[in-house]
Amino acid sequence: MADNLELYNKVRIVPPEAQKAIMGGRLRGMTDINPMWRIKTLTEQYGSCGFGWKYEITRQWQEVGAKDEIAVFVNINLFYKLPDGAWSEAVPGTGGSMFIAKEKEGLHTSDECYKMALTDALSVACKALGFGADVYWNKDSTKYDRPPQSTGQAQTQQAQAKRPPTTTPPVITTTTPPPHHHAEKPVDMAKWWAQVGKLGLGDKEVHDIAGRESLKGMSRVELTDLFGKCKVRAAEMKEGA
Repeated sequence: MADNLELYNKVRIVPPEAQKAIMGGRLRGMTDINPMWRIKTLTEQYGSCGFGWKYEITRQWQEVGAKDEIAVFVNINLFYKLPDGAWSEAVPGTGGSMFIAKEKEGLHTSDECYKMALTDALSVACKALGFGADVYWNKDSTKYDRPPQSTGQAQTQQAQAKRPPTTTPPVITTTTPPPHHHAEKPVDMAKWWAQVGKLGLGDKEVHDIAGRESLKGMSRVELTDLFGKCKVRAAEMKEGA
């Protein structure tokens, strides 16, 4: 009898070097998977793109969102070769990305939005085959309901579930309120961008250095580190001029 989980179990584990923690935005605390890992794994399982696996773009479109923002979406069908050499049925995937995003410094237009939406669509199709399942699925939780548990938390809960119930007398304790921690002072992004502008770098160059479309959600420490990288890039550009 065929093992229906054979492929799933081959591609469910993502190596640590292909994982990156998301440090800002609404998905802060989640894990991003390097898209090249999916392509490499598809190639390992089926062969080169176009011969062992392929995809077709079935639709591309834009949607207007709140505050003049515009998002783009891509629908694809993923196919892979079966053992008898025939192509599989279509595995659909839908991906999206921001074309025009509202940031603190104003509206930002991305010239790579369709490429990123296509990458997202391919990841959704691969997810249906089990690619990266261990990242997406942790004790039945996903990014859509509750934060993922760490391995230590899961083990603790399992041990507590197995422990027989006990009855203990109530204990009255007094607690000392935790020390007050001052919230991190937000960065004045207008002044930050003004300092970057003095280096001669544009928005696109800064976002390329940061490796993200938006700087929204970045902490003071992260922005300080990014500014340092911008200074290095500006110096390199000046030397090469």
